[in-house]
Amino acid sequence: MPLIPVFKIGIWNAWIFTAVYLLPTLLIVFINKDVYKKLGNPPDMKLNKREKILNIIFEPLTYLSFIYTIFLPLKLNTPWFYVGLFIFILGLSILTIATINFLTTPLHLPFTKGMYRYSRHPGYLASSIIFFGTGIATASWIIILISILFLVLTNIYVVAEERFCIKKYGNYYLEYLEKTPKWLGVPKP
Repeated sequence: MPLIPVFKIGIWNAWIFTAVYLLPTLLIVFINKDVYKKLGNPPDMKLNKREKILNIIFEPLTYLSFIYTIFLPLKLNTPWFYVGLFIFILGLSILTIATINFLTTPLHLPFTKGMYRYSRHPGYLASSIIFFGTGIATASWIIILISILFLVLTNIYVVAEERFCIKKYGNYYLEYLEKTPKWLGVPKP
């Protein structure tokens, strides 16, 4: 991997991966606007000072990485590309299943079925995997670093979401927390 990445606008750049990654969210917007409101931070979710700072860092970093992919050529016909594509498709599969679970869960209930049985945060997990696969497919250490940073920041940030869900759903959600791995694994019986 070169220390200074190549910047070039082209058809076969990583923007393709970014567009495919963003597609499930766009589908949610068009399919069900009420469900879309559940994405992101609910208005009544309270963030502490640390979580607000993380959010200030996290969001611009994500958008900058999306913009960066416009100028980042895929390493077509190389092992980097094929390994990265496989990892990207794995992450996209997890995201697609989680999105379907998201869409089919009634608005008044927490997400606990489907992919949410194996991960309390499959969307964040999938996003990190997708970023990592994109970084490998482009041989970009910057995107790989962003994918790792994304997972680290998310690991801190999800505490606020879980605190909100405990407050909103009570014991039902506490039982879910005990049974379900934070990132990925087999649920406890």
